[in-house]
Amino acid sequence: MPKSDTANEAGGAAYRRSPEAALALYAATGCLSSTFHADAQQQLDRVLALCAAVEPEFVARTALYARRHAHMKDMPALLVAYLASRDGALAEKIFHRVIDNGRMLRNFVQMLRSGELGRKSLGTRPKRLVREWLDRATTEQLMSAAIGERPSLADIVRMVHPRPLDASREALYAWLLDKPYKAEALPAMVQAYEAFKADPRGAAPDLPFPYLTALPLEARHWKQIAARSSWQATRMNLNTFLRKGVFEDAAMVKQVAARLRQREAIKRARVFPYQLMVAYRAAAGNMPEAISEALQDAMEVATEAVPRLSGEVVLAIDVSGSMQSPVTGYRRGATSVATCVEVAALIAACFRRRHGKTRIVPFAEAVRAIKLNPRDSVMSQARDIARMVGGGTCVSAPLALLNHERTAPDLVVIVSDNQSWLDTRQGGGTETMRQWAALKARNPRARLVCIDLQPYGTSQAKEAPDVFHIGGFSDAVFELVAGIAQGKHAGHWEERIQAMEL
Repeated sequence: MPKSDTANEAGGAAYRRSPEAALALYAATGCLSSTFHADAQQQLDRVLALCAAVEPEFVARTALYARRHAHMKDMPALLVAYLASRDGALAEKIFHRVIDNGRMLRNFVQMLRSGELGRKSLGTRPKRLVREWLDRATTEQLMSAAIGERPSLADIVRMVHPRPLDASREALYAWLLDKPYKAEALPAMVQAYEAFKADPRGAAPDLPFPYLTALPLEARHWKQIAARSSWQATRMNLNTFLRKGVFEDAAMVKQVAARLRQREAIKRARVFPYQLMVAYRAAAGNMPEAISEALQDAMEVATEAVPRLSGEVVLAIDVSGSMQSPVTGYRRGATSVATCVEVAALIAACFRRRHGKTRIVPFAEAVRAIKLNPRDSVMSQARDIARMVGGGTCVSAPLALLNHERTAPDLVVIVSDNQSWLDTRQGGGTETMRQWAALKARNPRARLVCIDLQPYGTSQAKEAPDVFHIGGFSDAVFELVAGIAQGKHAGHWEERIQAMEL
């Protein structure tokens, strides 16, 4: 049994992750905001130290994985900015695959100029890459990129001085910079916006939502907007529609609910369960019941994309007090409504829906009993698990229960923030590894998967051929767990990142 070599953030015995594994975890779970055990600056300092401790190529591959598979925003931009200040040629290789929208562009520029990476200017190569991004961007992408500050898109245009490719782009840049422009040369979208501002009696222009909320729109305008919105835009703006009076019209409630539960639209949107849970949790208390029910129906459709597990499966869900923290950390004005325990419960409920024999074992300082109704919706089952939150953390408790029962499942999945302290042993390995060794004695084919939801540099289980670590809360987590359960995994999570093409 490997001997524990460090203490975790809660003071318990733990294993130190390798720099590569730690960077991968931070990239897939970190949002550069304060968590239960660490503040944002500590997280930033830790990530930069880890970048310096690994090969630049691994930093680049991690940035690609974090953006393309973990769907993160802040951390991939930070990793590209780090490379831009250390290895410009490598940053250039991945720039356009990671910096793939306006928000990512603003994040990249902000981080590179922050001073945290040793510089406060962009530099020649980053300026060129930003100009190339601006040249490639469509009008729609630029209009979306113009939403947000620190820096604004206008600030970025002033920094890099892009050369307009045609009269339309020249007018658009002048419009962004609040300089004189030829109105007839503006893109049609911007002309419609300016025309509506001058005379708001016509139809509402087709623009990103933040532009619309700043306009003097009436309820009829918002009904037009709701009627033409895409599936994703509908999901993300339900509360806006509610505030603007759209759902006072029974016909609009029916139309929006029908769109939300449309099977093909859900599949085209490639929505994953976490996004739907956030929408359901964020929905205002007076949201029409038909809309809330449609979100639950959409969850059932999205769950169909979750791969099936095989064999005897136990899902151990951490419901301790620290799991009450927001899954994306505390951020002034933008803290997520979804907590770690809710995401953990959702993962369990989704797998249980696809593999009915899955056993769910909630734990905190000890295992807690729960009885779930298999006929309940995924959303309801996740809610019932999350309601158990509170108490200390003992990650070994579910394994100890299985050993006490003399059961030997084929797959044990532990979803936690890994800050176990109640089961700390003096000397030797962690109690989690001791209990795992006992279970393996009964079933040598058993596998343990530890899903980490928070960016901490320690773990309770040492990675081994039968012990796997996965970080994050995107749909990639479901695929990785299913692959491990079916024996189809292509190496460990870190090896999956190493395989990313540069």
